[in-house]
Formats: sequence, structure tokens, C-alpha cells
Amino acid sequence: MRMHNADETCGIAQAAVVLGDWWNVLVLREIARGHVRFDALATEIGLSRKVLTERLGRLVALGVLRRGLYQRRPVRYEYLLTHAGQALLPVLVAMQDWGDRWVLGDGSPAATAAEGGAEHARAHALAGTRVPDGLVLPATDGTDRDVVSPEGTTVLFAYPGTGVEWDEPIPGAAGCVLENRLFGDAWPRFQEAGVELRGTSTQLPREQAEFARAESVPYPLLSDARQQLAAALRLPTFHGVGRPRHKRLILVIDAQRTVRHVLFPVLDIPQAVERSLSLAAACARTS
Repeated sequence: MRMHNADETCGIAQAAVVLGDWWNVLVLREIARGHVRFDALATEIGLSRKVLTERLGRLVALGVLRRGLYQRRPVRYEYLLTHAGQALLPVLVAMQDWGDRWVLGDGSPAATAAEGGAEHARAHALAGTRVPDGLVLPATDGTDRDVVSPEGTTVLFAYPGTGVEWDEPIPGAAGCVLENRLFGDAWPRFQEAGVELRGTSTQLPREQAEFARAESVPYPLLSDARQQLAAALRLPTFHGVGRPRHKRLILVIDAQRTVRHVLFPVLDIPQAVERSLSLAAACARTS
């Protein structure tokens, strides 16, 4: 890419070297989703092998990706995000959020989605897909936890944030404290059914920990402040009170990390909590 001399000190122009190429953005999107091997990338993006090889080599040279050997005979590499690449995940989520609101939507802020819309279709397309391995987030107990329990069925619920005073009324944003309390009340029944429970928001770990202590939350809350989960699953988000936030959504995930059920949008919180327990209990019985 040819650049004007004045662009040499412009961070936007320098970032455009990486993100200004359509295929580069889609390659990064798919690697964030766990498609890290060449054939998987070619299949997901629909890109010729020649062009994909060029783009991957370019992203490695730019320090956004690194190659990792996963097979010696024949030699095969997978492509992983470097620290610089991981720092681009919020940019990808912001691009998705902007596209959902201003291109695919009518520009109105909302923490929910209409049935039949792009976000609704994308969220429900998660059913039958696999949650990437190694998706680990900071938890309220001070450890880093996988978003999926290694011991069986998991209910993972995403919510906008607790203790937030919204600058303006945003449809679907309120109710996070209620949702956590209802999940907490139902926690013994989740345990009895052999189902693990995880909550996640883009709030900082200390914010979640303070809430968990105050409310005696019995299950882990996971911080997606760096938006790894949002990028990996292309979760619907919105921007509110100074940060990107998850729209309210519930996933039922089996022991093989496959998403079995998606509840989105969540309009009736008490009903959704009970529905997720029923679906997860059935999933646990058949696993």
C-alpha cells in the first residue's frame, strides 16, 4: 500500500495497512473463531489457496499472526494470533457492532434484537457449532476459567452489566441483577441436574468480583473485557456507558463443546432461566 509521507506518524493509516484489506479482516475474523488451519480458513472464507497463502504470509510478516507447527509429516502449520493480533479483537467486535447497527439495522441502540434480523440469524447459527478450545477468561474467584466446563453440560449466559446507570433508556439493557439472582436461586437445581453455570459480561474482573461478593453469586462470572468471547462466537453486542457490552443471550453447550441450544433474544428473563435449565438438564441426561 502506497502511503503519503504524512501518514508515517498516523496510527489510523498504519492500522489501515492491516485492516484496510477485505481479506485480511476476514482471515482475522475466522482465526478469532478458532479456524486456525489453512484448509479450514479456505473453506470458511471461500478464498483461493494462492490468495490465502499471500494474506497469511503478509499477516505473519506484520506481526499479527504467528505460525505454529502441529504436524511434522508432512509439515503443517496453524496460524495463531500474536499479542498484537489479540489486541485487534475489540476492533473486529466494534466493526461488527457498527455494521449490525448502522448497515444491517436502523441505527437505534438496543440490547436486544428483532427476530429475522442479522443478529438473530447469526446468534442462532451458533447451534451445532463448536466453541473453540482454549477460550479462557478471568473469573471472579481469581482464576482463569474455560468458558465451557470440562465436566459436562454448561449453561453460559451473557449479559450487559450489573450496577450500570444507563445514560439513556436502551431496550433490553436492564435486568442484569435480576437475571443473576434468578440463576443464583436456581443454582441448586442446576447442580442437581449435573449442569455447570457460567455468566459473562464485558465488565472488568474487579467489577464482577465486587458484585459476586455483594450478591453471594454461587457460580463463576467471567470477564470478557478483552472481547475474546465476543469475537470467537461473533456474539451480538451494543455500546453503552462507555464500553461495548454483550446483548443478553444464553447458550447450552454439551461436554464436547458443541452449542446445543441458543436463547436469543432474552425478553422474559425468568422464563429464559427456567428454559435454559430444562434444556441443559435434558442435554446432560443424553450426554
